[in-house]
This record gives sequence, C-alpha cells and structure tokens, in this order.
Amino acid sequence: MKAFILALTALLVAGCTPTAPRNTGVYLLLDTSGTYNEELKKAQSIILYTLSKLQPTDSFAVARIDTGSFSEKDIIAKATFDDRPSTANTQKRAFADAIKKFVDRAESSTHTDITGGVLQAIEFLNEKNSGRKTILIFSDLQEDLAKGYVRDVPLDLKGFEVVALNVTKLRSDNLDPREYLSRVENWRERVEKSGGRWRMINDLERLDGLL
Repeated sequence: MKAFILALTALLVAGCTPTAPRNTGVYLLLDTSGTYNEELKKAQSIILYTLSKLQPTDSFAVARIDTGSFSEKDIIAKATFDDRPSTANTQKRAFADAIKKFVDRAESSTHTDITGGVLQAIEFLNEKNSGRKTILIFSDLQEDLAKGYVRDVPLDLKGFEVVALNVTKLRSDNLDPREYLSRVENWRERVEKSGGRWRMINDLERLDGLL
C-alpha cells in the first residue's frame, strides 16, 4: 500500500510540473556597414523565408547592426504571431512591408557593433520565453566599434543557436585567407564557450535546415 501511495504521489507531482515552452524565437541581425548594405536584398529573402516557417505563438525580430546596437531603436520589425491564422497572416504582411521599406531606404552604418546586437537579441528572446532560441547574423563578422564602446562582456548563450549567414570575404581576406578563417573561428569559439551552438550557412539557396 505504501509503495502504491508513493507511486501515485510521484505521478501527481509529475503531472503538475509545467511543460517547457515549445514556441520558437528568432532574432535576425543585419549588417549594414560598407558594401554589406548592398547585400540587403539577400537578407530580405531570408526574412521572407523565415516568416513562412514560423508558427502561431512564435516570435521574430529583425534589427540592424549599427554603431551601438545594444538598443531597441535598431529593431526594424518585431512580432509574436497570433494563434488565429488570419491575424498571424496580417502580422506577417505588416512585418514584410516594414522590412521592404527599410531595405529600400537603408543607409550604410559607419561602425559594426555585432556584440551589442547579440546582447540585445539575448534579452529579447529571453523576455519572450521562447522554447527554441535562434540568433541569425547576416554579416561578414568583422566587428568595428566606435571609440568609447566597450564590448568585452560575457555572453550567456545557453539554450541558444547562433547561425552566421552570408559571411562574405573582405578584400583583405583575398590577400590573406587566414584573416577570414580566424574571424569565423573567433566567433565560433566565443559562441560555444558561452554555451551556445554555432552554425554557418553561406549557400543561401540551401536554407531548408535554417529553422
């Protein structure tokens, strides 16, 4: 009898345990510095693809990487999609329109605060309490901070996946490929040491496994 009561208690406790959230949160960072501003049409295609894959209760935000990106002012569009299909479709159309307007008018930024953007992404996705958290970085991964900006801070990426997209090579990389390889490797190490998972996708024709 005692064993039965203990087993029943264990089942009741297990039944009261809240289930982990199953929704997805995606935060996409857009590099707009230098010639990367000319790559934004490619980024727009990635955003439309992502919108098509996200489901009700999923969250999505797109932000530009600017001089100081640890700020909500750089968020171009954001939404948590409604569980009503008609409302969710309206949200997605509005999201796509906001991105189109940005791409059509985007100006090149003078500096590239990737770390600040990642910090903002972490904060946003944690606030959304997403079950699956993905940070997409559309950039050459060359960080260029303005004077006075400090970004030597730890990143808490446990439970996050970071995906680098369209990591183009700089002119200097053609002279010394080690610069490109080192830049990618440094970001991979930083993400993984912070508890996150790292991937890189340069072939934008193969986005099937993005989300």
